[in-house]
Amino acid sequence: MNSIDLFITLVKYGGVAIVGLLAGYFVRKSFAEATIRSAEEEAARIVQDAEREAEAKKREALVEAKEEIHKSRSEMEREARERRSELHQFERRVTQKEEALDRRSEALERKEETLQRKNREVEQRQAEISEVLEQQRGELERISQLTTDEARELILKTVGDEIKHETAIMIRELEAQARDEAEKRACDIISLAIQRTAADHVAESTVSVVSLPNDDMKGRIIGREGRNIRALETLTGIDLIIDDTPEAVILSGFDPVRREVARIALERLIADGRIHPARIEEMVEKAKKEVDAVIRDAGEQATLETDVHGLHPELIKLLGRLRFRTSYGQNVLRHSIEVAHLAGIMAAELGVDARLARRAGLLHDIGKAVDHEIEGTHIEIGIDLLRKYKENEDVIHAMACHHGDYEPQSVEAVLVTAADSISAARPGARRETLENYIKRLQKLEEISNSFEGVEKSYAIQAGREVRIMVKPDRIDDATAVQLSRDIVKRIEAELEYPGQIKVTVIRETRAVEYAK
Repeated sequence: MNSIDLFITLVKYGGVAIVGLLAGYFVRKSFAEATIRSAEEEAARIVQDAEREAEAKKREALVEAKEEIHKSRSEMEREARERRSELHQFERRVTQKEEALDRRSEALERKEETLQRKNREVEQRQAEISEVLEQQRGELERISQLTTDEARELILKTVGDEIKHETAIMIRELEAQARDEAEKRACDIISLAIQRTAADHVAESTVSVVSLPNDDMKGRIIGREGRNIRALETLTGIDLIIDDTPEAVILSGFDPVRREVARIALERLIADGRIHPARIEEMVEKAKKEVDAVIRDAGEQATLETDVHGLHPELIKLLGRLRFRTSYGQNVLRHSIEVAHLAGIMAAELGVDARLARRAGLLHDIGKAVDHEIEGTHIEIGIDLLRKYKENEDVIHAMACHHGDYEPQSVEAVLVTAADSISAARPGARRETLENYIKRLQKLEEISNSFEGVEKSYAIQAGREVRIMVKPDRIDDATAVQLSRDIVKRIEAELEYPGQIKVTVIRETRAVEYAK
């Protein structure tokens, strides 16, 4: 096939293809147009339906809104009617109250007029009474031959005596009631404290005695031309008394620590046998170190025994020095430990600070450790020492009050004072010179006999009690109560004594007849 035939063939088949393509185009176009029309119709229908539905909902919303408006209007009208009703009722109540107030005002005005009239009548009556009283006063003065002032003084004196008598009776009743309630409790607490801290007391002397193996040792202690005894006295500050006492040397000095150093050094020199100044100096130094160790151990043991912790080391050393200090023959360290126990037990029973009470009780006599070195009372010295070593102010206050130099401001301070008195007043705890003892008994009886109405008095129970016999025709039962209180105050003001003194006033009426 040549090229011309091929072209003709292509043209023939190409025309058919174009016709087919054109026919397909028109068919698709007509289908698309039909589809579009159908879609447009459907869209128009949907729009119409939506418009109808919207119109229907609009009408429903309008109806609901109208109903809600109608309902709200009805509610508001109902509330308005209720408010108007309440206002009408309030107005009626206000009107009624105004009417009541008007009536009351009228009644008050009438009462005021009545009161004014009665006041005028009372004034008139008072004037009449005053005139009558004046006449009666004049008549009474004429009859009694007493002026008004004299009669007033007589009445006041009579009333004063009656009040004094009634006061004495009231004091007795109140004291009896308080004693019934408090005495048992106080006795239980104190007896419990004493029982739990029972201790033995041994009177200690203010001099030390060193035993010698024989009297020849006295010459060796004195030494050639007295050099040994001078060396010992110079190094220790203690006087050695070597007299006719067989096989004994007395060490005398105001400082118990120095006396203990001298005693230890002398005993070791006697045991060693070599007594000369150099050896004496060596032994004194060793004795000082030993006594320092004993002092420290005694102070630490006291703190452990009383469960008091956190003390400054210097305070512990001062406590240990009290082991060599005595007061009226009573060892001050043992006394301080006992006071700490007593105060702590009583504080625990009363529900207050037992730890504070124990601490103050242990430190209450700390000033006695150096009172022979520093001027002042052991109270003031103790305050300065405790403040120097940063002790608690409550402890310092409780310590300062135990001899009444300061007014106690806490229960613990009162308990320390009571514990100190209990420990000092315990039988056998202290001793005092016979002269002071006799003077105290004489002063007790002298104070008691100085009061009016006292017939005689007796100091008994080693000065712990004074019994006073009164004249029954001059002192009645009520006045006896007041008399005992007055005597107690006088004793507290004028006497110094350990513990407490019981004052017993005895009033006795005797009727004596003889059968013949």
